[in-house]
Amino acid sequence: QSCETAASRSFAGYGPIEGETELRTAYATEMAEVYGAPVSADNIHITSGCNQAFMAAAMAIAGAGDAVALTDPYYFNQETTLAMMGIERRLLWLDPANGFVPDIDAVRKILATGVKALGLVSPNNPTGAIYPAGLLREIFEACRAAGAWLMLDETYRDFLPEGQRPHDLLSVPGWEDNLILLYSFSKSFCIPGHRLGAITAGPKAVAEIAKVMDNLQICAPRAPQAAVARAIPALKEWRNANRAEIANRADTLRTVMGKLPDWTMDSIGAYFAFIRHPFPGTPSAEVAEKLAKQAGVVCIPGAYFGEGQENYLRFAFANADSKTIATLADRLAAFTLG
Repeated sequence: QSCETAASRSFAGYGPIEGETELRTAYATEMAEVYGAPVSADNIHITSGCNQAFMAAAMAIAGAGDAVALTDPYYFNQETTLAMMGIERRLLWLDPANGFVPDIDAVRKILATGVKALGLVSPNNPTGAIYPAGLLREIFEACRAAGAWLMLDETYRDFLPEGQRPHDLLSVPGWEDNLILLYSFSKSFCIPGHRLGAITAGPKAVAEIAKVMDNLQICAPRAPQAAVARAIPALKEWRNANRAEIANRADTLRTVMGKLPDWTMDSIGAYFAFIRHPFPGTPSAEVAEKLAKQAGVVCIPGAYFGEGQENYLRFAFANADSKTIATLADRLAAFTLG
């Protein structure tokens, strides 16, 4: 499908700013199935990856001098995007003792500061934490009461257990007034280089986001859009098998970490684990560098996700098979900073 669409002259010209109708329709159909709620193509805007989806949505609802709340730890591209646009970011601290899941009272407190929006990622990057559906409903209602948008990044949604509905927000009457969902096709279809993301929002928000997109890129790459539109229904079994494989890798990592008392896995989820290294006081970048050089273990320093995360490392367990993950037990047990 990718070869066919890439070779087609019909996809070499400009396309609809909001995305190819075929893909918007196919993705809306899948959204309706996942959430058990009516979703139409008018609710969908296609972008060049989820980072661009966040940027376009943020630009549509906030401007320089405004404030947007993010969690701490945060996904660094979202934090740097706000900084680049002159939007103040206010941080909602997440307690590792609570598995890095937001506290609703803390959410209400930061919303009361007058932020334009609250940005969440669930399943989370970097912690992997999966926010319960009931909590997301409480947060959504708190945002609505405060007159703020909830921007929920669901890039890793497809790696939740099969049949688990992430939330019921799309069933709430009037959800279009303050909810924006973000998504990436990259992980589910293993096509990060093709840069395809999606926004689900009310038609008015989609129209405003289209104005932003017209200035950013005009339209997302058209050939991959056509290919993914066909792949959404055609690769359902393959995606479910991939989901199961990633879950197996998570189980393997849990087993490994259970053998390493000096290393603490404070959270693990659909794609990532946030692991506390046994070298407090040592910069996480230094620990990560030495892990890569001495033990052949590649991870991202916790400090990249917030100033208070020096004691953590983000492990992307989905990028290695279970056999490789099992070797972490010996590699980490033998690792020292010397």
